[in-house]
Amino acid sequence: MYSGLVSVAFVAASVLFILSLGGLAHQESARRGNLYGIAGIVIALIAVLFHIGTEGLFSTLAALLIGAMAGLFIAQKVVMTQMPQLVAILHSFVGLAAVLVGFAGYLEPLTFTSGSEHTIKLVEIYIGIFVGAVTFTGSVIACGKLHGNISSSPVMLPGRHLLNIAIIVASIVLCGFFLSTESTAWGVIILLIMTALALLLGVHLIMAIGGADMPVVVSMLNSYSGWAAAAIGFLLRNDLLIVTGALVGSSGAILSYIMCKAMNRSFISVILGGFGQSSGGSSASSEDQTVQEIKVDELAEELLQANSVVITPGYGMAVAQAQNAISEIVQILRKKDVEVRFAIHPVAGRLPGHMNVLLAEAHVPYDIVLEMDEINDDLPSTDVVLVIGANDTVNPSAAEDPHSPIAGMPVLEVWKSKRVVVMKRGMASGYSGVENPLFFKDNTYMLFGDARDSSDKLLQSLRDA
Repeated sequence: MYSGLVSVAFVAASVLFILSLGGLAHQESARRGNLYGIAGIVIALIAVLFHIGTEGLFSTLAALLIGAMAGLFIAQKVVMTQMPQLVAILHSFVGLAAVLVGFAGYLEPLTFTSGSEHTIKLVEIYIGIFVGAVTFTGSVIACGKLHGNISSSPVMLPGRHLLNIAIIVASIVLCGFFLSTESTAWGVIILLIMTALALLLGVHLIMAIGGADMPVVVSMLNSYSGWAAAAIGFLLRNDLLIVTGALVGSSGAILSYIMCKAMNRSFISVILGGFGQSSGGSSASSEDQTVQEIKVDELAEELLQANSVVITPGYGMAVAQAQNAISEIVQILRKKDVEVRFAIHPVAGRLPGHMNVLLAEAHVPYDIVLEMDEINDDLPSTDVVLVIGANDTVNPSAAEDPHSPIAGMPVLEVWKSKRVVVMKRGMASGYSGVENPLFFKDNTYMLFGDARDSSDKLLQSLRDA
């Protein structure tokens, strides 16, 4: 009876996970999608507890309690600006789990097999550990790059692609020895050597990818973690884990492909560790160039006199937590019959959907938050574009400088508008390390300072107007 109920629960949880993914595809249904996902996880956990019975129940509940407390602590501690690196480090946990479960499944198998079934099981163990190890170290490096502990510049070792190929070929050869050996001791040694190679591969792949491609890397590692979870599911004969891992793996791969297309990057090039990326710099130079500055009161007057305003937020807005002040500014302008819209680049904020979440939290209406493809054609007729903490996503070098590392990357063409005002702390380059010639355009004005402080002053100036 319990077995039948567990199977039904697994099916219900799988359906809820699919509904969750569907809900997360749109801003209006994202909250509902999260609720579906939570419900699916709760059902899955209860079903697993019923499935294992009383044997090992105490240790399982203790592990669940520790994980729940850690998750609660992290959720309260981490701010929205740290969400990209949090996602990356959580992917590393899935990879590490796949490695540990793989070794445990080899040393103390849940079921004893023979013949072709035994060979299939060994292949599952080997692939699960390999993918898990690559995911683990790759995610750790991605987290370090996103957090600033590791330089965002790509590390291009001589013959790096030959090194990657050598590691993969060596892993395949080791797999042959692993499948042919009958000694558990030799099997463990081979697994340890392969794991070390896979850990090295994960580090090398992600170190070779520059900061501009980090959003793609995060979604790609999300895919890797899904396939690692699916491998664990095969090893544990857990249908729900297989389905969930496949959902995460396939959706992460699709998202990575979509983002590569949005950034004019080759999907294969990125997953191979920066293959084909240029290491050259932009030809733009700030020598003998000057910037035009604007004061808060002058900006407030321009906004009130404008017919159309487009706001382009970036990571700087997230860091400063300026979204609530910006939301109030939008409300005031709309009451003054000024058309206000938001332009969101696919990779704004170092994580897909990062800006959308911040604006939703600030109660910005969904219908005025537009994607790059929806608004780029309207920018030439826009009176004022307000760039808040964005840099690489509005860099003209992508369209005008064929030698730039971000050449060909689709960007928000804000420089085509009548007036651009950039709210920024200073003249530092973006996360990709590429200088931005937008700051020196004739129609660009700089409002230097913390985005939160500048937004608060702008809000007060508009209230007083």
